[in-house]
Amino acid sequence: MKICRDGVYQAKGEMALNPVFRRALALQFQQILKQQVAAGSTAAAIISKIGNREVVGYGFNGTKCYVDRIDFPMPAVRFKENTPDVMALREKEKGDWNKLTIEEKKALYRASFCQTFSEIQAPTGEWKSVLGISLIISSLAVWVYLVMKMYVYSPMPDTFTPEKQAAQLQRIIDLRGNPVEGISSKWDYEKGDWK
Repeated sequence: MKICRDGVYQAKGEMALNPVFRRALALQFQQILKQQVAAGSTAAAIISKIGNREVVGYGFNGTKCYVDRIDFPMPAVRFKENTPDVMALREKEKGDWNKLTIEEKKALYRASFCQTFSEIQAPTGEWKSVLGISLIISSLAVWVYLVMKMYVYSPMPDTFTPEKQAAQLQRIIDLRGNPVEGISSKWDYEKGDWK
């Protein structure tokens, strides 16, 4: 006799799983396996991104990457990978710095950082491309307006001519339209001219 309890069938002292329950368990195991593989591949991806560069700090946002920033001057990893030349200079820097030449000090700096603060702050000339693109977009907008005005919009109505507008103004004055604060209030009816 089979007894079903939580998807598990028992028969004669043996336990057999319901096919639906078995499928759900398999999916859970696959998901756990994918998470473990992803965690391992993430660590491998980080190592592959930084190579054999030395991790020297927390970094910007806690990521192990190199970024030249003035507001965050200490990146998480060194700029260059550890080569035998750089490692020899690092061993030499542990001693007296007066024994290091200027070129060795610069090489040590360039192994850790890509740019100096003055190089980071130096103008890049990016404003020229921004201005150029803005002017191109503005000129395209003017050309689109002109094409729309010539071929899409209908011509202005006849009432916009200066003669028709003068006639319309004279009619408003003759009808004494809006005599308190409007146009008729500014017209002197005795002289026949504006006040």
